[in-house]
Amino acid sequence: MSDLLRLERTGPGDVVAQVTLTRPDVHNAFNASVIAELRTTFAALAREGATDLRAVVLAGAGPSFCAGADVDWMRPARSLDVEGNEHDAMAMADMFETLDTCPVPVIARVQGAALGGGMGLCAVADIVIAEAGARFGFTETRLGILPAVISPFVIAKIGESNARALFPGGRRFDAIRAQRIGLVHEVVEGEAALDGAVDAALSDILAAGPTAARAAKAIVREVRGLGHGASKWHTARVIARQRTSEEAQEGFRAFTEKRKPGWAPEETE
Repeated sequence: MSDLLRLERTGPGDVVAQVTLTRPDVHNAFNASVIAELRTTFAALAREGATDLRAVVLAGAGPSFCAGADVDWMRPARSLDVEGNEHDAMAMADMFETLDTCPVPVIARVQGAALGGGMGLCAVADIVIAEAGARFGFTETRLGILPAVISPFVIAKIGESNARALFPGGRRFDAIRAQRIGLVHEVVEGEAALDGAVDAALSDILAAGPTAARAAKAIVREVRGLGHGASKWHTARVIARQRTSEEAQEGFRAFTEKRKPGWAPEETE
């Protein structure tokens, strides 16, 4: 798409989108243009139909996934007033919200550094797969700032206790600790294994019904904060609608007939 971001389509019928940050010389750090392109790209993907887009892989080219904000971009912010800084921060918040609400599962493929805003990308991804040598950290306080914009997404992912332990000091930590706190779901050794684990996660998603996978992701957000009574009625309505869909009927038929449902990709040799 540009020298900042690359969008590729893969999978059967090109139903998988791979969005790759392409600033390896600065470890894929954010600037205003990267933030805008990520938001625009994911907003466009979100408008695609359930059978046209079934998963997104978010990756970083080169040695690192994403090392947070570009220092050269942040430097002029010192001369901005509070209102100007708020405008910049809101643009980033809108970007993270767009990724967080992407209707299909998002898989983050993480290698090298995932720092600052890169941690925010991990937080808004549904599945995070990391190479064992990856390093993580909420490093903002080391620059005299704080992980404010990413905090709603991060706290939802790792919980308040881990956020309170990790936010103030900005210490970097390894992939095993990231997995232990729930930021990362799988840790593998080497780039080949990383690609293999991403492919395995994609296979799982493509084995699910396209609308069912979207609804299953959505229900997590929809029940967040609902009381028992409200969540009981909401979830009953959701499953009732899904059960009566043609997709569910095909799923039940395929199970009974001991065959793959029509949405499942054909096996390749």
